[in-house]
Amino acid sequence: MPGSIQTLPKTNPPEESMKHLLTTALVAAAFALPLAAAAQERYPALNPDQLTPAQKAYVESLQKPPRNNTTALKNPPFKVYMRSPELATKLEAMSDYVRWGTGQPPRLTELAIMITARQWSSQWIWRGHYRAAVKDGLDPSVGADIAANRRPTKMKEDETILYNYATEMYRDKAVSDATFAAAVKAFGEKGLIDLIATMGYYNMVAMTLITAKAVAPKEDDVPQLAALPR
Repeated sequence: MPGSIQTLPKTNPPEESMKHLLTTALVAAAFALPLAAAAQERYPALNPDQLTPAQKAYVESLQKPPRNNTTALKNPPFKVYMRSPELATKLEAMSDYVRWGTGQPPRLTELAIMITARQWSSQWIWRGHYRAAVKDGLDPSVGADIAANRRPTKMKEDETILYNYATEMYRDKAVSDATFAAAVKAFGEKGLIDLIATMGYYNMVAMTLITAKAVAPKEDDVPQLAALPR
């Protein structure tokens, strides 16, 4: 209106604008952090008082020899398996058989597991079984070569037969008659199916670890698995 005084829009001082931005950022972080934590910890560790009788029995079973596992409540894959305790007990029996019950030389069992870990790029599986394989007589260079995506050059004859069989299976989704015949001759029909079951079981372990987003610590005495070509 003529003669009236016009009021200019109120502006915020720079300090107030910064306070507003900081408050907005803090509120966003408060919502984001729990979501990020939930994404990282898909299977939180259970407390003993949270366990069902079936879960308690499973944990107690793991604590007995030959496992002597006292960290199952905290570490995958066991803390994942116990979400289905009936399945967990069956998986434990399968694991016990393929690791200690087949009658195969332990270095061959561990080599089969290592090849499977390599196929899934599972450092979690690799770390324990690389050590076990070397302890059981596998040349350390075999593990180093497999980790680096190279064909090992210092394998024994039976290790070479197993490596060829497993590599064809994973790479080609097929096994040649010659490779099959060599494996049956070396391991027998029972031995071969036991080794196949070993790899099959650890395929399941690898998928469980992926689902749980398990991250293995870096250790100087264990070769790190190189990235597989895509």
